[in-house]
Amino acid sequence: MSTVISVENLSKKYIIGHQKEERYTSLRDVLTDGARRLTHKLIHPFAAPEINASREEFWALKNVSFDIQQGDRVGIIGRNGAGKSTMLKVLSRITEPTSGKVSIKGRVASLLEVGTGFHPELTGRENIYLNGAILGMSKVEIKSKFDEIVAFAEVEKFLDTPVKRYSSGMYVRLAFAVAAHLEPEILIVDEVLAVGDAQFQKKCLGKMEEVSTQGGRTVLFVSHQMGSIMQFCNKALLLDKGKVAQTGPVAHVVNNYMNLSSKNIGGFAAEATSLQKDISIVKAQTLDSEGNPAVNFTHNQEIVIEITCKINRWVSGAEVRIAVRDSKRNVFTTDTELIAQEGQTPGELRAKAVIPVGLLRPEEYFFKLAVYLPNQIIFDLVEDALSVTVRDGGSKYAASEGLDYGCVFVDCKWSVDNFSPSFLNMSQE
Repeated sequence: MSTVISVENLSKKYIIGHQKEERYTSLRDVLTDGARRLTHKLIHPFAAPEINASREEFWALKNVSFDIQQGDRVGIIGRNGAGKSTMLKVLSRITEPTSGKVSIKGRVASLLEVGTGFHPELTGRENIYLNGAILGMSKVEIKSKFDEIVAFAEVEKFLDTPVKRYSSGMYVRLAFAVAAHLEPEILIVDEVLAVGDAQFQKKCLGKMEEVSTQGGRTVLFVSHQMGSIMQFCNKALLLDKGKVAQTGPVAHVVNNYMNLSSKNIGGFAAEATSLQKDISIVKAQTLDSEGNPAVNFTHNQEIVIEITCKINRWVSGAEVRIAVRDSKRNVFTTDTELIAQEGQTPGELRAKAVIPVGLLRPEEYFFKLAVYLPNQIIFDLVEDALSVTVRDGGSKYAASEGLDYGCVFVDCKWSVDNFSPSFLNMSQE
């Protein structure tokens, strides 16, 4: 595969202004201060510039270098303020870098923030043609994709309404549909998809995967949902304080990122000690009851979670834990002890957990995975490592209108006593 994005020593600097001690400054003070600095510069042209305490340099990106190949699906991850959005703006040619070089081969379509790329006074229809023209497409090419875009965005009724009257969700749906269907060689998507509902986010991930696998196009995707990153991307780039901390296979980069994040699980805080590398999670997937990889399930199907751990040293009492949540709350937690056989050597271990038929209600679920020593230490932790969607399969466990309580269906042990004949006779009198 050829290189479609090459970044060399890229840096971006911003100037941050700080409030002076006096809260308000009059126009006279501003003019006087400006005249003083100008006079000083004219009299002393070679003097070092004065340090302005009210202004500070902030490097959003610093000496960033990486290459992306054609067809790669790259997840860009990192904490808030790490430089992810700035990186995408530079690659989208929205922001000029302070220094460094960026080489891009092919047309780029970007979906960065709600409101970018569309003219608010134009209608949805007009904005579709405008964006296509910006990408260099002819009117005939845009027209051939028009119906697909409108159907995907689900905005048929509002197509001739100015987009300034759209809700945030409608705006994002149309913007993504335009970016994904106008066949750019490179698709860049920021966290803006978080505005949409869970169903639309899933729909977008499916479309991005289709664009990448069938069209051989490159996708850059920023998200704080590690489950979505691991499900969709094949590579990841970790940014930390404006610098590239790591690049490589998505599972490896995400695992390291979560280890650095010092999260909690089950009330036990992760600690950075020598034990932390003894056991690590190297792979995880969800399977159906026949062992086939799957992410979509119905009520009447078992969900199998398979976790592969790398054991560098056996630790007595270590456990694998799975914490399940939906979009609103934590649902349940389950774990199992890793039992070492006598004289067992280091290697890989595969653990499987089976969620029984009917336990989970129709919803999208996310799985946090961990290997830990109870009350002592976490060896490895991956937030939102996996996600599945459970749909109503028409079984007896399906929710009934007006009787839908809780996030799980518990199959309790019931007993029913038969009424005596004498009681039945009395009730009929």
